[in-house]
Amino acid sequence: MLRVYAIPVSLYCAKLRIVLRHKELTWEEIPPPGGYGSAAYKDHVPSGNLPALVDGDLLIADSEAIAEYLEERHPVPAMLPSDAADRARVRERGRFHDTRLEPALRALFPFLPGRSAPPESFPDAQADQVSTRLEQLSQMLGPVAGEALSLGDCGHPITFAWLDALQKR
Repeated sequence: MLRVYAIPVSLYCAKLRIVLRHKELTWEEIPPPGGYGSAAYKDHVPSGNLPALVDGDLLIADSEAIAEYLEERHPVPAMLPSDAADRARVRERGRFHDTRLEPALRALFPFLPGRSAPPESFPDAQADQVSTRLEQLSQMLGPVAGEALSLGDCGHPITFAWLDALQKR
């Protein structure tokens, strides 16, 4: 059985859960030993990244690397198109999400409802950066042959849920 080190609040862990569910895989989710960032966790996962996947003797961390590994090991249903150019576009969307959109949004995490940041200190410049990233993403979205749910899309549902929560603050 697959084992996944994860925490509930992590967008990257949520992204992996989407892949696992879409592929109808069975897994056990466990919290990182000692907590996220702890020395005990880094004894298991040297990078300290979440999520991390244990599949037999294989340990791999990073949601994109795990998703691509699962795509290769469990190709049905396919989450990457068969055409090389379409696969590149899907990967581009996924990388854009993880390296541009998510970090811009993460900076606003303290302003989610129930968090400690006072609403009057909301950083408008950071919100503008998120808007810029969303505009860039909208320009990147286009038809990809044979695409249903792809690896490049799995981060978006939780990202959009965070954006909805921020709009309600």
